[in-house]
Amino acid sequence: MEHYLDNSATTMVSEKSAQKAFEMMTANYGNPSSLHEKGRLAEIELSNARKAIAKALGANSEEIFFTSGGTEANNTALFGIAQAKKRRGNKIIISAVEHSSIIEMAECLEQKYGFSVSLVMPKSDGIIHTEDVLAEVDDNTILVSVMLVNNETGAIMPVSEIFSAVKRKNPDIVCHTDAVQAFGKMNINVKKLNVDLLSISAHKVHAPKGCGALYIRKSVRILPMHFGGEQEKKIRPGTESIPLIAAFGVACNEFDINTNLLKISELNAYAKEKLLAISGVSLISPDNSLPYVLNISAGRVRSETMLHFLEESEIYISSGSACAKGKPSHTLKALGISNEIADSALRISFSKYNTKDDIDALCMEISRGLSVLAHS
Repeated sequence: MEHYLDNSATTMVSEKSAQKAFEMMTANYGNPSSLHEKGRLAEIELSNARKAIAKALGANSEEIFFTSGGTEANNTALFGIAQAKKRRGNKIIISAVEHSSIIEMAECLEQKYGFSVSLVMPKSDGIIHTEDVLAEVDDNTILVSVMLVNNETGAIMPVSEIFSAVKRKNPDIVCHTDAVQAFGKMNINVKKLNVDLLSISAHKVHAPKGCGALYIRKSVRILPMHFGGEQEKKIRPGTESIPLIAAFGVACNEFDINTNLLKISELNAYAKEKLLAISGVSLISPDNSLPYVLNISAGRVRSETMLHFLEESEIYISSGSACAKGKPSHTLKALGISNEIADSALRISFSKYNTKDDIDALCMEISRGLSVLAHS
């Protein structure tokens, strides 16, 4: 029996979301830019999805721009603001525990375009603190990007507090958050978060891969990375992937955030109790983490070895960000985690479909794996 606990990497597509994608590929397959009836029907689906996502974010539908996923949304946010604001300054501030799509785009802007990038380190509690961000803000700063929930540890960052303080110091600074791991799992309101831009991804919320969105506050000017069409107000030109977008909208309409959060909180607590009772297992995720993500160390066995051992029993977890493909975690390094612990780190991530049976199977096999592998 399969036990899938790698939902921060991707989620199973819900039945209604998959059905909508199939419908848009086989029946309502028009191009939303076409002026005939088929095009009009497709455009209605595009509009409905935009409204569903806007509602989930407390935004206006005209502030939602579709992308191919969270990585493109993050890239577009950083590149677009850097290019739009380069005459006003060249300093960009990001946290040291951002997703690689933020870290690497910032490096690109620094190396190829001459921008100055400041990394803010987390404290020992795994959190980016407001005073540390403010210490980096100066008259040359044009952009601050701090993720809402860390993709490896689940740490919830005080984004609203950070951005409020940044805006008080300099209201012209643009504030962006990567909300890929938070969207659909906690209540989000872009106004309460004080964000100008926010990135999300479809395949983390039981919709298909290949679709995401970028919220851009109405008054914010951003330059595009791509050219060649009028779609998405020229921010992301090219024919929209209506099957994926419509399916994304359906998945958003299925959100039951508070009910699911209560269930996942109970699962997380159950998992912690059972896992920490196993000799050699220790906790990496900080206390304030979103319950959907639980990072532990199985100290005597390397992550990759344990992952393959668990896979033999159809138990699926990860050693960190799926995008890293096994590379050492910059997040755990920034947290000051020792190499020994980082090399044995395991990320368990839940969805609404998980049960205690998944946890029981995982704990049994980790315990067995520590016994077998540590002596092999």
